[in-house]
Amino acid sequence: MRLRSLALAALLAPLAACSTVKEAVRGPDLAPVGYPASLAPITQPMVSARESGPQPASANSLWRSGARAFFNDQRAGRVGDILTVQIDIDDSAKTNNATTSSRTAGMTAGVPHLLGLESSLGKILPGGFDPANAIETNSATNNAGAGSVNRQEKINLTIAAVVTGILPNGNMVIQGTQEVRTNAEVRQLTVAGIVRPEDISSANTIRHTQIAEARISYGGRGDISRVQKTPAGQSLIERFSPF
Repeated sequence: MRLRSLALAALLAPLAACSTVKEAVRGPDLAPVGYPASLAPITQPMVSARESGPQPASANSLWRSGARAFFNDQRAGRVGDILTVQIDIDDSAKTNNATTSSRTAGMTAGVPHLLGLESSLGKILPGGFDPANAIETNSATNNAGAGSVNRQEKINLTIAAVVTGILPNGNMVIQGTQEVRTNAEVRQLTVAGIVRPEDISSANTIRHTQIAEARISYGGRGDISRVQKTPAGQSLIERFSPF
């Protein structure tokens, strides 16, 4: 029975690391878009239907209640509307760390008197036994480590996104995907996050720095990406090897 339990545990062990194996083979996945505000629950109800059209102006008035101007507002504000996202990332980071540590320890212990048995111990133990120096230890350890990070990223792209939901406070959830195929290589750009209507410019554009919970991915798939990617078997060995 115990052997069967061990065998079952050995079979189920790879399932526990299924997500890690998937990440090693297919690459890391982006986290789902969430709402971080503490005043609102994490799971937000979305407005799935489009809002009703503009209300007619009241009698003897050119002003419509809720309008931002006398002219029609072309900025995105309803589910299904499209706005332009300007991505201009120019980040760099440089870190240098160095660590050095050392330790030296020594101990000497003796039993000159042990219930009168110190003379008998000399007969049992090997020759040259000295009760005053029965135990003596010495140890020394040294550790040195160094590491550095030099990273620079620059992305300048423009993508159109669609309003996929409206939160109760008026903020909008947007998501957009763009794919470009050249020969046998596909370049894919995705963007998602939460924006405020006030941050959308009069030209119906918004910067990536104004997107909360932003998820931006720029990658590709095809012959070139396949050659540049580490083979799945080698990636698994490097991830799970204890050496």
